[in-house]
Amino acid sequence: MSIEPLMSHRSAAPEPVPPTPGAVQSAPVPVVRERLAERVRRVPPSGIRKYFDVIATMPDVISLGVGEPDFTTPPQIVEEGVRSLRAGRTHYTSNYGTLDLRRGLSGHLERLYGVRYDPEGEICVTVGASEALAVTMAAIVDPGDEVILHEPSYVAYVPAIVFSGGVPVFVSTRAERAFELDPAEVEAAVTPRTKAIFLGYPCNPTGAVLAHDTLDAIADIAERHDLLVVSDEIYDRLVYAGHRHRAFSSLPGMRERTVLLGGFSKAYAMTGWRVGYACAPRELLEGFVKIHQYQIMSAPTTAQDAAVTALTGAEHDVLRMVDEYDRRRRMFVAELNRIGLPTFDPHGAFYAFPSIKGTGLSSEEFAERLLFEHQVAVIPGTAFGPSGEGHVRASYATSFEGLQEAVRRIERFVRSL
Repeated sequence: MSIEPLMSHRSAAPEPVPPTPGAVQSAPVPVVRERLAERVRRVPPSGIRKYFDVIATMPDVISLGVGEPDFTTPPQIVEEGVRSLRAGRTHYTSNYGTLDLRRGLSGHLERLYGVRYDPEGEICVTVGASEALAVTMAAIVDPGDEVILHEPSYVAYVPAIVFSGGVPVFVSTRAERAFELDPAEVEAAVTPRTKAIFLGYPCNPTGAVLAHDTLDAIADIAERHDLLVVSDEIYDRLVYAGHRHRAFSSLPGMRERTVLLGGFSKAYAMTGWRVGYACAPRELLEGFVKIHQYQIMSAPTTAQDAAVTALTGAEHDVLRMVDEYDRRRRMFVAELNRIGLPTFDPHGAFYAFPSIKGTGLSSEEFAERLLFEHQVAVIPGTAFGPSGEGHVRASYATSFEGLQEAVRRIERFVRSL
């Protein structure tokens, strides 16, 4: 059974209605699709979303497809949101976000990574890191500008570049190198049209992190070629096996040419609160806020108040969740390797990216058959770029027991092949 027929109702054109005899005929109405901008038509629907739509119609599915913590928001954060509502804090904030949250973020980043941003002019609170990404691309990319991007990478990166008129230039990453960027390949991709290098590490979908010498080499490339670096560090707190995250803007000479993106969704289990942020030098951030103020106005006030409590009173919750993710990670990766799906050791985020090449199936075929035959949902690696072929993304942001049952079902499927 294929997913596409289940989705075909979304794209099927209506049956033409025959004209009424003798009626005056108006000019033909253009097909609605052709009224969309070409850059929008070039971007396919998310390769993740169609799986979610199908999963919602099926009972007894173990979903390893969702990139969302299975934990609920820590109670003290929830209580601060409730207190904020009861206190009548239901109005707009500054376009930049509440000063309390911006001050909190400034101190947080300085404590963790030794990089300081002025809360009055270098930090903008956004509606999730997704808005921060979209605003950044819209603000820095002119039509035809090239943005160097590793792939596989998160599904929203390419559309954000394309919707802004830019051209994504891909640098493939491979399991043999633990899905790290090769600085030599990054440099080879630089042309006179290159505007920025885009990094999304720790990486969704692979779980890869960048070694410190790799970060230093990319910083050197950016400086020598006078490039911006956009660094999405939404998974910065979710690292394992002794890896120590470095904010790209904390590298020598990089603060003035880096846009640092982050948010509260992953580490604090606050996906539905929609709070993210962009940090950048003042001159750049003014441009971001210009777009943000016209499109959004401000992030939700209640969520911003709750985010302050996340920064000041939820560190033990973050560490607890990271410990549990690590426990799941170690079991899940070991089991995938045991059943014959080679999986490199991911040191960040909450994803495994096993190779399914030995099954003889494509990534799409593997994901569809596993879903319909054994009720386990994973995402084809090709949803994240051509280099993802031969892999699937499986999130371990689900219960330990759920992962164990998922492994049993996956093993039955692999053995059946």
